Amino acid sequence: MSKGNINVSVENIFPLIKKFLYSDHEIFLRELISNGTDATTKLKHLIAIGEAKVEYGNPQIEVSIDKDAKTLTIKDQGLGMTADEVEKYINQIAFSGAEEFLEKYKDTNNDTGVIGHFGLGFYSAFMVADKVEIITKSFKDEPAAHWTCDGSPEYTLVEHDKSDRGTEIILHISEDEKDFLEDSKISGLLTKYNRFNQIPIKFGTKEETLPLPEDADKDAKPETKTVDNIINNTNPAWTKKPADLEDEDYKNFYRELYPMQFEESLFHIHLNVDYPFNLTGILYFPKLSPNMDMQKDKIQLYQNQVFVTDNVEGIVPDFLQMLKGVIDSPDIPLNVSRSYLQADGAVKKISGYITKKVADKLTSLFKNNREDFEAKWNDIKVIIEYGMLSEEKFFDKAKKFALYPSVEDKFYTFDEFIEKTKDAQTDKDGNHVILYAAHKDAQHSYIEDAKAKGYEVLLLDSPIVSHLMQKLETSSGDAKIQFKRVDADHIDNLIKKDDTVISKLTDEEKETLKPIIEAAVPKETYTVQLEAMDSNASPFLITVPEFMRRMKEMSASGGGGMMGMGNMPDMYNLVVNTNHELVGQILNTKTAKKQERLIKQAFDLAKLSQNLLHGKDLTNFIKRSYDLIK
Repeated sequence: MSKGNINVSVENIFPLIKKFLYSDHEIFLRELISNGTDATTKLKHLIAIGEAKVEYGNPQIEVSIDKDAKTLTIKDQGLGMTADEVEKYINQIAFSGAEEFLEKYKDTNNDTGVIGHFGLGFYSAFMVADKVEIITKSFKDEPAAHWTCDGSPEYTLVEHDKSDRGTEIILHISEDEKDFLEDSKISGLLTKYNRFNQIPIKFGTKEETLPLPEDADKDAKPETKTVDNIINNTNPAWTKKPADLEDEDYKNFYRELYPMQFEESLFHIHLNVDYPFNLTGILYFPKLSPNMDMQKDKIQLYQNQVFVTDNVEGIVPDFLQMLKGVIDSPDIPLNVSRSYLQADGAVKKISGYITKKVADKLTSLFKNNREDFEAKWNDIKVIIEYGMLSEEKFFDKAKKFALYPSVEDKFYTFDEFIEKTKDAQTDKDGNHVILYAAHKDAQHSYIEDAKAKGYEVLLLDSPIVSHLMQKLETSSGDAKIQFKRVDADHIDNLIKKDDTVISKLTDEEKETLKPIIEAAVPKETYTVQLEAMDSNASPFLITVPEFMRRMKEMSASGGGGMMGMGNMPDMYNLVVNTNHELVGQILNTKTAKKQERLIKQAFDLAKLSQNLLHGKDLTNFIKRSYDLIK
């Protein structure tokens, strides 16, 4: 048996860090600005606890480009480093000064605002630079230091005459990364990663117009002055307390986040928790476009006001990823390059908290202003229905505020609708039947038939309604609840009626009629049913067995374990009204040819009402109709 230490060769690890540490080379700027931010917030903390006897002032981070020298410089006014600290923090790869600082001062203040953890961010500079210099002066009374490295394991460290506190990192940009010397490129990266940085970031200057004095001449022209171009908002809305914000503040922040979004959000949810984890943020419910996938990746994840990613899978429940907004937490576990989330128990807790907050907000909106909630329902229903399907705890809460509109534009909760229809809509087996339509126009005749009989019909037209209905049916406890579409199994057969309709045809006449009709329609697709209905009802009705229709819809959307069943055959019921005059005429017609023509005409009309008449069959129907007119 032998023991020893694994020897990590610096010559080998340096190229790996340079090439593979970060998936995007542009991350280097975020990392270096984060280091400058840490240096500044550390100094503020040391001053606050009396360990640094210096003036904090109004520090900022300055980013500048020198195209002639081919350098990009990031300069902060933080606590700086001594030569010994450069040796400790820079020359030891993966030694995190931030981690050491947090550990040392963990009992003095939990809210230091320090960002770094891994001690690797500085080396991201070598992804874009052939040479990197550090010129740094500590807040302590010690000489400044000048560190230089050309991307090899060798470096130089000498004294420097820098007199002002802070650190300058000078990147000598390599030839194949020279687009990082363009103002537009750097400006875009600063906006992407650092527009809400805790410390002001200066990038160049801009002209600012001064207001004219009140007594100025009417022809006077306003003067301008050159000011620092500060690119970031250091105090965004999510860092403030909800009590300190008005509705207009939330609207303004939404516009700041999404300047190209012209529609206002429907409402917002402010997240603010400090136990058992730290989490702040603001989520907005947008108006959903028909293409739900286009709505994803609109929530931005920050860590201490530094942008990490807009892929929040894991930390935000799947059904809420169609929302917009910001989440910020120092407790979110990230990979070593701070580019994406790592699987962790804390992530599940945060996800659960976000789900609860959303449910609580929706409950409050429903209770406090139901009329407004109903007005917004169609814009938010897909998110809520998706959540009810995917999150059991959300389902339990949402069942109390989720709405089900009727074809008469009235809104009910599930329990309200059950109570309203419990006496009138019970089938022969004792099931409480909920009639619904998926499309008011396409199912108009069926809806009118149900309304004429005094039944309430819901309008359930979202793309995931089949899954939701199944869940509502199975979660109703002892109550036997069944959803039936109005063009499913025929309504007079479905609902228990006190006044039973008597058939005008005898049993013998029915036995004669049924095979005649069956011979004229495709038996592999249609099942013929003879029913006694009101004589004013249609002679032929096509309905879809509720079970088969729902299975097809669910398989088409890939849910309910139905994958691979997308080729299920079409199956329909042809319901023949034995009390209609035309049906009696078909029975009594002496010639088979005329009998067949009447059946086909009535059958095609029924297909037409269900949008099932296409191609050659439609052409033949039109020709036959003209012949009948003649």
